[in-house]
Amino acid sequence: QVQLVESGGGLVQTGGSLRLSCAASGGTFSSYIMGWFRQAPGKEREFVMRISRQGSSIYSTDSVKGRFTISRDNAKNTVYLQMNSLKPEDTAVYYCAANDDASTWYATQSHEYHYWGQGTQVTVSS
Repeated sequence: QVQLVESGGGLVQTGGSLRLSCAASGGTFSSYIMGWFRQAPGKEREFVMRISRQGSSIYSTDSVKGRFTISRDNAKNTVYLQMNSLKPEDTAVYYCAANDDASTWYATQSHEYHYWGQGTQVTVSS
């Protein structure tokens, strides 16, 4: 079983930055696609970004392109989400997730992930 723990959320003003971290344990980190999702009040969980097992392929939702970056350090079993130029509409609980299915190629939908962190709140004030 994989355990994921997010950290780094908080309150930031519009235009500010936050760096989220997700530490993984209990499995082989380098075999997982790692994703970030978010859920705002009254909305469905939304895909944000994901990174492939060795970090060579990255997908992101259009709303964060040019502002967010995802990276991973397999030696530290950690994935990061660097969030710049934050907007109020980025306010949400952010979740780290792991996909351990070797057949997965894209992994941009929440149902493709079976391991989730507890979430960390990101609030962007206007």
